[in-house]
Amino acid sequence: MGFREEFPCFADYAGYNSTVFPIGFICMLVLQPAKNSPSSQGRIGLAIAGGGPIGGMYELGALRALDAAIEGLDLTRLEVYVGVSSGAFLAAGLANRLSTAEICRIFITGDSKDIRFRPEIFLQPAFAEYLKRTASIPAIFFDWWREVLSDPMGAKLSDVVGRFSSAVPTGVFNNKEIETFLRRIFTMHGRSNDFRTLDRALYVVAVDLDSGEAVRFGGPGWDDVPISQAIQASAALPGLYSPVDIRGHHFVDGALRRTMHASVVLDHGIDLMIGINPFVPFNASTAKSQPEGMKKLAEGGLPVVLSQTFRTLLQSRMQVGLAKYAQQYPDVDQMVFEPNDDDGEMFFTNVFSFDSRQRVCEHAYQTTLRDLEKRKAELAPVLAKHGLKLREDVLANASSSFMNGLEKPIRQTDATARLRRALDDIERSINAGAYRESSA
Repeated sequence: MGFREEFPCFADYAGYNSTVFPIGFICMLVLQPAKNSPSSQGRIGLAIAGGGPIGGMYELGALRALDAAIEGLDLTRLEVYVGVSSGAFLAAGLANRLSTAEICRIFITGDSKDIRFRPEIFLQPAFAEYLKRTASIPAIFFDWWREVLSDPMGAKLSDVVGRFSSAVPTGVFNNKEIETFLRRIFTMHGRSNDFRTLDRALYVVAVDLDSGEAVRFGGPGWDDVPISQAIQASAALPGLYSPVDIRGHHFVDGALRRTMHASVVLDHGIDLMIGINPFVPFNASTAKSQPEGMKKLAEGGLPVVLSQTFRTLLQSRMQVGLAKYAQQYPDVDQMVFEPNDDDGEMFFTNVFSFDSRQRVCEHAYQTTLRDLEKRKAELAPVLAKHGLKLREDVLANASSSFMNGLEKPIRQTDATARLRRALDDIERSINAGAYRESSA
């Protein structure tokens, strides 16, 4: 079977001219079975892309669906995690053994007994940044006026714009409260805000603004940075949030370099890579629904045009990367979940609309389950190789919801939380030993 037949979604990006799948076709589930089929050790890695608050809620809904529908998959016990921007929130939570149910209680339903999430922490005005930039205006104006007086004919309007541009704030919102909130989550109930003390590998990717290079927090030389601060840096979307200063380096959103940074996971020698990406370009010609009266995206104005442009750049870059990974990592099965290209729900929902988070999470849960159902014949043998199995009862249950299993949580102390984690470790060790004996 050739590359075109095996990976039709990547045909156009790999130098092929597909006639069956035109340019712009997006598979919701991208499945790349390993070209070689060595025996699996059950080592699974998870890569979660960015996408702002609503993108993160989409990813949470998809993770919740995988949790419910795949027997044998424990998202809190994977081999390695990598998160970018909003995806870093989820990756760090799972690596800290926060279940998808508990993450939903924190960010969606708001009924966590220990943590109260306030959406407004994402939208705190960066007053300190405003004051800092405003304070620099008199000095800038004085220098410019002095040059005008000394050389009136040499003064140009472009010089004025260039000089005063440094007085424009680097971010609209302040993300320090986000770091404080995350630090609290990761320093209670036996969790850790230290990459080095986790029992699973976790990487959070951000971009060094001064060099343009991606930095893997959690990797050599950067593993002493608190997880909460690494996430703050990875989620600092330029223009919205100011760059985060860590050791004299200024960091911004990790998606500037790559969409999902899946190679970080693949380099760990895993057998199965699961990826989630919430951003794909919208195909208005095939969409079932879009805002009333809008026939072309340009009619939506600059925000819609920029959103489509941004999504197209991210998606094409990710697909090129995945096509390359199929060649570089032929022994690894790869599955990437993302919205379909006619998904108006995801495209037209404001990325900062926290009021929509439950609806988006449920939408992602349902669409992910439907895709698993449609592709179960292809997925079953791939999952079976890694000791996993689709739960037919969940896929066939029309009333299934991401809310299933979100029973009222019990308030716990640090001592009881640590005890539960220890008992869980013991149970898993016993089960693993029993499995090895039965396989011998």
